[in-house]
Amino acid sequence: MSKFKEFLKRKGVVISAKTYFIDAMGAMAQGLFCSLLIGTIIDTLGTQLHLPFLNEIGGYAKAMSGPAMAVAIGYALKCPPLVLFSLLAVGSAANGLGGAGGPLAVLFIAIIAAEIGKIVSKETKIDILVTPLVTISIGVALSALIAPPIGEAARSIGYFIMWATELQPFLMGVIVSVVVGILLTLPVSSAAICHSFGLIGLAGGAAVAGCCAQMIGFAVISFRDNRWGGLVSQGLGTSMLQMGNIVRKPQIWIAPTLASAITGPLATCLFKLEMNGAAISSGMGTCGMVGPIGVWSGWMADIASGAKAGITALDWVGLVLICIILPALLSLAIDALCRKLRWYGDGDMKLEG
Repeated sequence: MSKFKEFLKRKGVVISAKTYFIDAMGAMAQGLFCSLLIGTIIDTLGTQLHLPFLNEIGGYAKAMSGPAMAVAIGYALKCPPLVLFSLLAVGSAANGLGGAGGPLAVLFIAIIAAEIGKIVSKETKIDILVTPLVTISIGVALSALIAPPIGEAARSIGYFIMWATELQPFLMGVIVSVVVGILLTLPVSSAAICHSFGLIGLAGGAAVAGCCAQMIGFAVISFRDNRWGGLVSQGLGTSMLQMGNIVRKPQIWIAPTLASAITGPLATCLFKLEMNGAAISSGMGTCGMVGPIGVWSGWMADIASGAKAGITALDWVGLVLICIILPALLSLAIDALCRKLRWYGDGDMKLEG
């Protein structure tokens, strides 16, 4: 057993939850962002600006989402070049056969194929044949075997969440907003999870609310510690930057999380805020303003299909309030109370560097 562990260590195979569900999933989200999400934005701009070449560019980008996710995972797992390049075919197969839950299928299958590829890499004199043959064969075979059920399971979970949100918009508005917002701040990928579940509609709107509450909330309540740099890096980047401070002082998480518990049901019950753009946008919040842009692109798609007559003033008011103004005001109010109770103070949200 010790020799086997030494062999795995030599091959760079590190079996841990952090490696597979934080590092790999985080990288997968970046691959998804650089293909499907950017492609969707470019495609939407092409439609609105009547520029067909942008639609073509967007189409090419979206078509590469499976390979992009798999290669990103391989990069996070530090795969040798032949394994990394072989994951292109694995990602395409897993994403295609996984259907709506393709990203979740890619995550599991690409990890297995990558690790097996690393194990056989450079173990023979015909490595240039053996490594890609094993990596692709294992990956595609697994895709055919388990990608469809993984995709179906993810789709079923997503449908259930969306159905429950339509049935109980207040309760589910709170739950979805809080849970997805927390996932956004944790070192996992809320964007990849939302996309895997196909989280759109009212549930997607609640997810957007929760993510925005975390990002804008932390940006404003930590302003005294981090000034303008922190405001931008958290408000337009990620609230994950506060994870180290949360571990040291969990109380700092109260204000953004309670804010998300309020904005979530407001989004679902009052403003009927729906995310009908790309499902990945539901888990992005104000990172690059992807969440609000996703809502807007969904409006445009609904107008084009005839499902929506036009964008109303209430739509815009709801979007701005839910994504920016209310998260800031609510977080500041709750933060003031927490500071008065001496649960935390200046310096507890200071970002390193």
